[in-house]
Amino acid sequence: MTADLELATFAQMMALEPHGPDTFVGVGPRYPWGGLYGGQIVAQSLRAAGLTVDAGHLPHSLHAYFIRPGDHTEPIRFEVDRIRNGRSFTTRRVVARQSIGAILNLAASFHVPEDAVDVQPMAIPPGVGPVDSYLSNSWSHVFERRHIDGDVGDPNRAAARAWMRMTEPVPDDPLTQACALAYLSDDLPTEAVVADHPQRTSVASDGDFDRTFMSASLDHAIWFHRPLDAGAWHLHDLGSRGLTGSRGLATGEVFGADGTHAATVTQEVLLRVRR
Repeated sequence: MTADLELATFAQMMALEPHGPDTFVGVGPRYPWGGLYGGQIVAQSLRAAGLTVDAGHLPHSLHAYFIRPGDHTEPIRFEVDRIRNGRSFTTRRVVARQSIGAILNLAASFHVPEDAVDVQPMAIPPGVGPVDSYLSNSWSHVFERRHIDGDVGDPNRAAARAWMRMTEPVPDDPLTQACALAYLSDDLPTEAVVADHPQRTSVASDGDFDRTFMSASLDHAIWFHRPLDAGAWHLHDLGSRGLTGSRGLATGEVFGADGTHAATVTQEVLLRVRR
């Protein structure tokens, strides 16, 4: 297996190779900023965890800590710890490693679906137009993104919103769909936090984020509520919950095009002004 995959597909990233008991190896492409994309490592870690879980137990949540930047020039080793196998819930821990050491620590939980009450109080914000209302501005060949600008929803909430979908069709199995959503979910949280920063106007005026800020994802969580086809257009709606000590928190929802509330996402972001 080689890490020299400038145009690696999502399917190639999900094709983890077994390397001993509960250990898998994967690769990723080089991204525009160099290194690896956090959403990729989260998705691959969830995939590794899911490969050790009995059929019928579906992903319902994950919590991840980003420890070090990844290196696209070498493979990633995913070590799975079988914390618990239960009748209804299964728990796994995954450590993603490269030669430098651990780069991500993830806990994932899997649940056997239950026939129970289904209540959805969340809805797509008023004012969000259909996909064709917006222009594409994706930075990746792996997914498409159409950013939503303008007055939408709560005017007092700093937010980042976009219609998104994976470029290639995603197989119709719950684990791969959850991995695809995890891949996409790391894209907008930083933008939501930046929208709340007093110096956001510097980026707006010259368009050069990297000259104004240094940023990194610190930790990430997803709750998977309802099925979603990540290969079809769906809405990511992320809002800032404020900044303190150079750390900003973004939380938000993922909706299907039909309004189905598919997932809830949170991420803490390190955001420092360059001196």
